[in-house]
Amino acid sequence: PVFPEERVTFKILETSDPGSRFPLGCARDLDIGSNSIQAYSISPENEYFSVSYGSHSENARNVELTLKKPLDREEQAELSFILSAVDGGSPPRSGTAEVNIIVLDVNDNSPVFTQKIYVGHVLENSPKGSVVLNVVASDRDEGVNAEITYEFIQAMSQTDNPFTIDSMSGEIKLKTPLDFEAAETHELSVRATDGGGLSAICKVLVEVVDVNDNAPELVVSSFSSPLAENTVPGTVVALFTVRDRDSGANGKISCALEDQLFFSLRPAYKNYYELVTVSALDREERAQHVLSVTAADAGSPPLTSTQTFTVDISDVNDNAPVFNQTSYTMYVRENNVATVFVGAVSAADADVGLNAKVTYSLAPVQGPERPWCSCISVNSENGQVFVLRPLDYERLRQTEVTVSASDAGSPPLRANVTVRLVVLDENDNAPLVLYPAQDGSPASSELVPVSAEAGYLITKVVAVDADSGQNSWLSYHLLRATEPGLFSVGAQSGEVRLRRPVTDRDSVKHKLLVLVRDNGKPPLSATAALSALLLKDFSDVRLPHSSPATEDQDTSLTTYLIISLVFVSLLFLISTAVFVARKVCKSKELQAGHVLYGADNLQSGLADAAAAGTLPRAYCYEISLTTGSGNSEFKFLKPIVPSLPPQHCAMGQGPDEEQDFPCVRVSTEDMAPDNAGTLSAGQFNAR
Repeated sequence: PVFPEERVTFKILETSDPGSRFPLGCARDLDIGSNSIQAYSISPENEYFSVSYGSHSENARNVELTLKKPLDREEQAELSFILSAVDGGSPPRSGTAEVNIIVLDVNDNSPVFTQKIYVGHVLENSPKGSVVLNVVASDRDEGVNAEITYEFIQAMSQTDNPFTIDSMSGEIKLKTPLDFEAAETHELSVRATDGGGLSAICKVLVEVVDVNDNAPELVVSSFSSPLAENTVPGTVVALFTVRDRDSGANGKISCALEDQLFFSLRPAYKNYYELVTVSALDREERAQHVLSVTAADAGSPPLTSTQTFTVDISDVNDNAPVFNQTSYTMYVRENNVATVFVGAVSAADADVGLNAKVTYSLAPVQGPERPWCSCISVNSENGQVFVLRPLDYERLRQTEVTVSASDAGSPPLRANVTVRLVVLDENDNAPLVLYPAQDGSPASSELVPVSAEAGYLITKVVAVDADSGQNSWLSYHLLRATEPGLFSVGAQSGEVRLRRPVTDRDSVKHKLLVLVRDNGKPPLSATAALSALLLKDFSDVRLPHSSPATEDQDTSLTTYLIISLVFVSLLFLISTAVFVARKVCKSKELQAGHVLYGADNLQSGLADAAAAGTLPRAYCYEISLTTGSGNSEFKFLKPIVPSLPPQHCAMGQGPDEEQDFPCVRVSTEDMAPDNAGTLSAGQFNAR
């Protein structure tokens, strides 16, 4: 037998049902009869196929391969065996053909992952595109059925998936940066699908590793500002809490305050802190405190955050106004116009607002030593000082007032300052000639001996000026004289002297007119008229211009002086006599009333004391009382000597011996005077 083809190939789906038949080409044998083909066989035999040879029609026979059990390409993708055709000759002859069975794949296997759960770890600060892990799935099919694609199965709540997966390789990468504080783990579902539509699902857990990427946060719960400057230490200014979204050491927080001079931090509860005052505040020293609280975690490197508290200090009226000078001296010229401005006082208050608004007033004068001056006024707003009326330097040279500066705080504080007003002199007073007197009477005559030499002092013009300073500087000038060359006047002293010796040609009587001028601007002046008589002998001097009225005046004045002197002398003599008489009377009374007294009961009492030995030494006592003594106590005189025996105490010791004894007081309540009004005398010893 001969097959038409030496090699026959069949492609059979692995899903073909058992019993399926696959026709083969019949072998041909040229012999006939019993020598023709009698049977077909397969060698080696296999469990999948068998061969059948039969006729389906009367005219033809068919050879068919029959499938005995299902094929499985994944177990055996290809089969090969020999098909033999045997004839009935003797010896039998056979022909063979090779049958090759190719099992066609059918997508009957789903993809299978290498792990049911994949776990990956990634740092939260990993950059975008970092590979997290790689999922792997396999499919026993082949071809298109073995081509696997990967994808995420996302739930409705995971639309913002931070991961992406490579559909061909299964590599999972970061699409967006991760945040440990937002999510510590991410659970993903990955599906692997083959070309035939079969799929498998695995779970992927991505654990985010914390990195110290979050600085501590300070959340302020309460804050008080402004703060009164009289706030007591320990007052809570702010309450805040600190937190860190990191974990472990990265989440441990410590707080610190930079300036701890006036404020400090105090832990309150868990992560709560209080910002409190620790010392007294002073707005005038520091009106605002800028406090920086720094919170730091324990990460490596540590992260910090700072919260700034600006505490304004509100004012309290704790500062009195302060004048810019300790005292003020202001000047005004006399004869000033009314309400003239002479100066201003100024005070500043370290407080603010109403507490710093200063008003000025004149403080009332305490005590009579400084009378109230009604000529001065002060502006309450700006402290300007005015003189209300014209002043006269000759009546008031200076005065002092107290100006008070008061703030508008509650209660108000005030300060006082002394303002001294000095009146400046104006040249409004002409010189006044005191000598010679210029009262309208005839000028007095000065006697000059004709033998006087040049420089002889004739007289001195005395003048005063009520003004002061330069306005009171006086100069003297000879204005007119009978003989101008004979006399000279000292410009500063006012002394009238002879300029040259007197000659026989000079007249006896001379009249002089002296001008007295001050140094003011403009200068004021006065004149003094005087006369001089040139005489050879002063015994027969007759003042030609003396009048009876002047002589009567001089006599009356002398009489008054004599009477006053006599009265004072008599008064002194009478006072002296009265004083001496009183002293003499006192001395006589003391001598008349001197007695020596020794009381029996007192003597017996002291004797008992002496017998008992309570007194350390023996003493002699002498008692003296006057008749009119109003004192209920009298004095004992103790001897100066250390010890005096009793026999040395004699009766009748005189007063001269009392001077050697010191005084000791003894009560006389039990001692009654006798009929004569004096106490009886006695002597006693005491030991």
